[in-house]
Amino acid sequence: MSRTTTPNGFELDSSGRRVAIDPVTRIEGHLRIEVNVDSSNVIRNAVSVGTMWRGLEIIMKDRDPRDAWAFVQRICGVCTGVHALASVRAVEDALKIEIPRNANIIRNIMHLTLYAHDHLVHFYHLHALDWVDVVSALKADPKATSDLAMSISPWAKSSVGYFKDIQGRVKKLVGSGQLGPFRNGYWGHPAYKLPPEANLMAVAHYIEALNFQREIVKIQAVFGGKNPHPNWLVGGVPATINVHNAGAVGAINVERLNLVVDIAKMTHEFISQVYIPDLLTIASFYKDWTKWGGGLSGKNLLCYGDFPSRANDDSNDSLRLPRGAILNGDLSTIHPVDLRDPTHIQEFVPHSWYRYPDEKAGLHPWDGITELDFRLGAKTKGGKNGEAIHAFDESEKYSYVKAPRWKGHAMETGPLARMVMAYAMGRKDVKELVDMALKKLDVPLPALFSTLGRTAARGLEAQWAADRLLEDVQELIAQVRSGNLDTANNDKWSPTSWPSDAKGVGYAEAPRGALGHWIVIRDQKIANYQAVVPTTWNASPRDNTGAIGAYEAALLGTPMVDPMRPLEILRTIHSFDPCLACATHVVGPDGGPLTTVQVL
Repeated sequence: MSRTTTPNGFELDSSGRRVAIDPVTRIEGHLRIEVNVDSSNVIRNAVSVGTMWRGLEIIMKDRDPRDAWAFVQRICGVCTGVHALASVRAVEDALKIEIPRNANIIRNIMHLTLYAHDHLVHFYHLHALDWVDVVSALKADPKATSDLAMSISPWAKSSVGYFKDIQGRVKKLVGSGQLGPFRNGYWGHPAYKLPPEANLMAVAHYIEALNFQREIVKIQAVFGGKNPHPNWLVGGVPATINVHNAGAVGAINVERLNLVVDIAKMTHEFISQVYIPDLLTIASFYKDWTKWGGGLSGKNLLCYGDFPSRANDDSNDSLRLPRGAILNGDLSTIHPVDLRDPTHIQEFVPHSWYRYPDEKAGLHPWDGITELDFRLGAKTKGGKNGEAIHAFDESEKYSYVKAPRWKGHAMETGPLARMVMAYAMGRKDVKELVDMALKKLDVPLPALFSTLGRTAARGLEAQWAADRLLEDVQELIAQVRSGNLDTANNDKWSPTSWPSDAKGVGYAEAPRGALGHWIVIRDQKIANYQAVVPTTWNASPRDNTGAIGAYEAALLGTPMVDPMRPLEILRTIHSFDPCLACATHVVGPDGGPLTTVQVL
């Protein structure tokens, strides 16, 4: 039996049967996961393959830096606005442009709205079905379901009749043979543990969340003109404030501010009375999942920080979600993170389909290169009952995802990293939420370093965002009442005032984790543009030392009931909420697909 130990301390056993999931669905983009399972169906090796390419870095070359946000925002269709936010911050950093206080508040409001919306959609529509057996809901007693719902929350939609009606709608779907959004699930899988009543309650709230999420995004439409992909502006925000002229086109008036207040209140109510109670109830049946899926989360965590309380200040005194790194699980030491230091952030490509002059060396994003080098490193490996399957060779190049490293370390980023970072730094608002969840589930803090902990952290962060959203909306109203109506600063808007060479970095915490955009401006045009996105960190392939990334590490040691119905793999991968979006798809020389895959 062949075993190796990776530089980040994980033991890999490449023997055993090979199982491949391609594509992993209920994510944004295309991802392939391959694992080796031993005779006891425990995962001993994992390979994360990003099978799509974005190419936005190449598209950005020679463009006007002020237009960059509109292009790079198309990197993703679900992280609406966060790439634009990182982009305008990068340009502002390069050209030393400051923004008004109102612009900072409005940017925070739009970003908090994204958090609430994105986390809500992820839990119910992308991840809940890993824990909830939809078909089991048909066996539920509506009266017992109503009793359960009312015991955990004051949410109004909890009557017997309501759950009976939901159950009837699900029965019609099942009876028709068309499960709609619930098709292709592993219904009846022995890894499901919820009683029928909890399943029915969750299905009802799945449908409610599907309807409600379209209301939340109206806040972004108010300030950005539309959603998805709202408008942004270097030097501030495009929204003007005019409380005296209700008919001013596109301006923020009293009516629109009142609409934002109402939606913020509804969002807070839905998250606190539906999302959080559902999360804690479901988690109470799956506490064994605090043992699996930790991977790098118990070792290395990375945050860039976000939601500055003061305009033009990205210090930890200003950032309400702090910046820092945790290494080797030591929560007592928070390492500073410098996005400008070439020794901090580097990307490696020895196992990625890109070419560097020296593939043993990493490149800081300001010096980054996006040059394709596609080589199909694949071998035939043992699948079910020993038959051959086409599998990628992890000793070769096997992914369109690069391997970013912080001071040489593979890192996990995302809601779990942010909640743990803020907790370790003593942030009261986060600590209260985390301690509440740990107490209700009766688990210790280390339980967070797991698949279940990662899922719980996202829900707690949604509650945190909903709390802050109410506060920031009121702060904006206070500024307007005081007579402060400024939302943009056109200083240095003319390229004639720019230096001939400039470079900047824009930070953000996307819902999925640390996001950085690095820009080099030369002669008023973009000379180089590199975006290192959260899923680049988490879906990272092996690096120049053989160290594995967060997805690969999190899967190791996970026991599976039935490898041919890999529900356990989906639970852990979905807990990261992968996003490999907006790519150039891989096609053959004749323009046709290289391979045909089965959707699981």
